[in-house]
Amino acid sequence: MKALRIHAGPAARRLIEQRGLQPADVKVVPGAAGGPKGLVLGPLDRFLFGDWLASTSHEVHLVGASIGAWRMATACLDDPVAAFERLSHDYIHQNYEPEPGRKRPSAQQVSERFGQSLLDFYGGRIDQVLRHPRWRLHIMTSRGRHLLGREHAVATPLGYLGAFVSNTVHRRAMGSWLERVVFSAPGADGAPAALPFATRDYRTRQVALDAANFNPALQASCSIPFVLRAVADIPGAPRGAYWDGGITDYHLHLQWQAEQGLVLYPHFQKAVVPGWLDKGLKWRHRATPFLDSLVVIAPDPDWVRTLPNGKLPDRTDFMRYGTDLAARVAAWSTAVAESQRLADELGEWLARPDLARIEPL
Repeated sequence: MKALRIHAGPAARRLIEQRGLQPADVKVVPGAAGGPKGLVLGPLDRFLFGDWLASTSHEVHLVGASIGAWRMATACLDDPVAAFERLSHDYIHQNYEPEPGRKRPSAQQVSERFGQSLLDFYGGRIDQVLRHPRWRLHIMTSRGRHLLGREHAVATPLGYLGAFVSNTVHRRAMGSWLERVVFSAPGADGAPAALPFATRDYRTRQVALDAANFNPALQASCSIPFVLRAVADIPGAPRGAYWDGGITDYHLHLQWQAEQGLVLYPHFQKAVVPGWLDKGLKWRHRATPFLDSLVVIAPDPDWVRTLPNGKLPDRTDFMRYGTDLAARVAAWSTAVAESQRLADELGEWLARPDLARIEPL
């Protein structure tokens, strides 16, 4: 394998040594926040949900934040392969031209355009997501508290400053400013599906996901502070301002409960960073016992350096290319086309497993 790396926690490795990586053992699939980086996971998503996992009959929990929530919701549609292709196309071609007199589009403008794109994407198909016979969707959001309870030109920056300082001292302390709110689709009994992770690590609420709050919850999960507006007062949830789920759970470093199975994680890197504010706190990038049942399938860093600009697509490309939409579309399209190698190499490895290729997290 030249493009793909496989990393596993100790419990996951033991299970794979016993019986290989089997689709029937996969209990959870997480989807990380990370904006355009998630584009390179499209071929893996098509392979996993359109083929490999589709061959099984058991229940699987899909947990996503930000673009990961959009990906996991897309997996629940009736034709996931076509849906993932459209997601990739729509994301690559998104364009927000600044309003007259502005150098950058306003958060209000981006929110309105993005909200409409979600309505267009899932229009008439929300029931497919909520009533999928096997996939149980969980959308992660971050709800503001106290100063962050309502979006405000002065209070919001001050609130995020407080969250940053508190998080630097201790991750749980950030719960005074922001709490994790998970919107969960119905399980087989019609009640919100049980969370596939423990919630003792951080202040958490769970809310039933339904047709009335699906679009607001998904938009909130993708609403980067100061880039998009917060989504206020989501139906069926506690009142307040809701932002990107990646703030509290950037890469979903959660205490996974896989019930003697595996958490299969298509990710764009090896490290599973807890929260968005932890990106610069390298000591929080290490694996913990929370990840013992995790299998991460991610691009090889050397392969990443062969992509346009020597990196994965990311939000800095909006500034890099500015108004040159065609150049950004070309760069991102090339990266996505090249990432088909990730899916091809995974398929080859599954056909002829080599345990020596599995690296520790």
